[in-house]
Amino acid sequence: MKFKMRFAPSPTGPLHLGHAYSALLAHSAARASAGQFYLRMDDIDQSRARAEWALQIQDDLRWLGVTWDGPIWSQHARSAHYILALERLWAKGLLYSCTCTRADIKAAANAPQEGAPLIGPDGVIYPGSCRCDPEGVMPKHAALRLNMKKSLQLFDIKHISFSESNQNYTKTALEMIAQIGDVVLSRKDMAASYHLSIVCDDADQGITHVIRGEDLREATFIHILLQRLLGYPTPKYRHHPLIRDENGKRLAKRDDARAIAAYRIEGRTPLDIRQMIGL
Repeated sequence: MKFKMRFAPSPTGPLHLGHAYSALLAHSAARASAGQFYLRMDDIDQSRARAEWALQIQDDLRWLGVTWDGPIWSQHARSAHYILALERLWAKGLLYSCTCTRADIKAAANAPQEGAPLIGPDGVIYPGSCRCDPEGVMPKHAALRLNMKKSLQLFDIKHISFSESNQNYTKTALEMIAQIGDVVLSRKDMAASYHLSIVCDDADQGITHVIRGEDLREATFIHILLQRLLGYPTPKYRHHPLIRDENGKRLAKRDDARAIAAYRIEGRTPLDIRQMIGL
């Protein structure tokens, strides 16, 4: 089997040390296996994505010695692919339209009878206010949620599991419902959420192995479920530790002081960056 790996940053800010760590790990693994490495831009959110950031990311990656195969995919240009996947799930009765705002969800989850709100991979777990059986044609420009319970029952899924580094991670169907809930797969202003777009892209590009931060480990359960619902193959997942600052706080795009471009201006070398991140 030929290894196919990818790096899919969001062009909403500068490439920082954490991104560099993830990209270099995936790139090195792909090249060591004589495999392919792809670069994709997670620019589905056009309200935040910027072309200048996409160009800066590419320039920083080249400087680090990261090369990629084939053209760079843009999620924004692939909306039609995501809509087809949504229509397949809608036809199975697994989606429903949701009109709740974040404030509505927070208020419902904080109601006295609900107790403390539960937090999942997407934030506060949706309380099911709009949950219903879909009728007619799938609405356009609407937020669409996955009916988690119905999806698991229809496909007779008892649990979702994956293994990495000799450790097994599992969620039962009841845990999927209680700890993840009805995740958003499409928003009013976006053809797809992160979860759906990344799953479709990995399938269409034939990705066999995924290396990404451990903060996305919980989201992997969602991605494997979507792969099963859509009949897509499941890549091998590996989640690496996050790069943190001296106070133990994880790096974020807003932490420009850790941006690769800033280190380049200081005169640091690609080897310096590798040493900083423990490679």
